[in-house]
Amino acid sequence: MSDKPAYIHHVNFPTTDPDRTIEWYQKVFGMKYIKPKSNTKVVLMTRGNFDLHFTPVEEMDRMAPYPFAVEVEDWDDFLVHLDEIGIRHTRVITRPENNSQFCYIHDPDHTMIELVFHARRPYPPVPEKYTESAVQ
Repeated sequence: MSDKPAYIHHVNFPTTDPDRTIEWYQKVFGMKYIKPKSNTKVVLMTRGNFDLHFTPVEEMDRMAPYPFAVEVEDWDDFLVHLDEIGIRHTRVITRPENNSQFCYIHDPDHTMIELVFHARRPYPPVPEKYTESAVQ
């Protein structure tokens, strides 16, 4: 028996336009919309390894912060992807403590999303170019 959480299953954010939210998260993160089998109005999105839920609201509470971070597998390719689909990001910063890189983007409801990349972090899936077979 373990008293440690395995992982975060999902987080839930407000959205003023569910259709726009579905389109944006599909385009930016390749997420899939899951049609609920109940009468809920919550938008369910998944990448397989993490889920995001969005609850429709009439107006966003601009005083409430809803930031979250997404680790990307290939930093350069993801920034090219953002360029290709017209998503602006902040200046890229490298953290001197661990040489990780990060920048920020905003979804259509202005939720701030931190994009992060740790080149040497051993987490599944490890990008192919950092595996032992690629190094040899």
